[in-house]
Amino acid sequence: MTGGLEYALIAVAALWGAAAGALLPRAAHRFAVPAGEEWRSACPRGHPLAGWLGPARCRACREKPYGTDAGTASGAGAGAGRSTGAGPAYGTGAAVPVTVTALVCAALAAATGTRPELAVWLLLAPAGVLLATVDFRVQRLPDPLTLPFAATALALLGLTALVPEHAGEWTTALLGALALGAGYFVLFLINPAGMGFGDVKLALGAGAVLGWYGWPTVLLGTLAGFLCGALYGGALVVARKAGRKTSIPFGPFLISGAFVGLLIGAYTA
Repeated sequence: MTGGLEYALIAVAALWGAAAGALLPRAAHRFAVPAGEEWRSACPRGHPLAGWLGPARCRACREKPYGTDAGTASGAGAGAGRSTGAGPAYGTGAAVPVTVTALVCAALAAATGTRPELAVWLLLAPAGVLLATVDFRVQRLPDPLTLPFAATALALLGLTALVPEHAGEWTTALLGALALGAGYFVLFLINPAGMGFGDVKLALGAGAVLGWYGWPTVLLGTLAGFLCGALYGGALVVARKAGRKTSIPFGPFLISGAFVGLLIGAYTA
């Protein structure tokens, strides 16, 4: 791939990632609820939300900003404030998901080049960022995201295997999903307090993505995830923000490890 084409591909991937990341805040707000609770269907002031994708802003709040009545005290949140056009923001802004998704997509494009599986990685990347965001906030990996993530990964990679110039194997992707899912299921049975069943479901999708480039990539991505989680947990203990038995969300590190493994697998394929 020539230098000009490579830079153009990376730029297009980054723009795609930024556009997709801008659609994640509302979904993150709706999914980020503790286990056992219904997905949010309204803004903090109780106005119904239309759709799952888009900025975390409520149009119905536009005429009456937060703080103007007694019913807003419990729902204002740190992200509330005055705004124009689409109403005040709730939850967190779009800067982080836009930036992270753009960087992830750009890195995937740089590693994969023009091979057809790049389209799969770019479609899955925003879902991975959303899953990591939700799990980091409330330690929950929603079934409507984890299971479709795995199924979509396998389906799209199956179609990619029919396209010339791909660099992976669909059979290994399927076996990687089953192997990593089984491994995490064993860990869940051994220590259900430290490994949630949502992690087991997410491991299916991560295993499929990593398995596309072979078993060494599966092993590398798995080890990278546990290393990232261990470093984060250790840092919290050192900073005295957590104890040795404090539960931490593992989904973001599972996804981060899969991202590292995928980058290296794509580079070396």
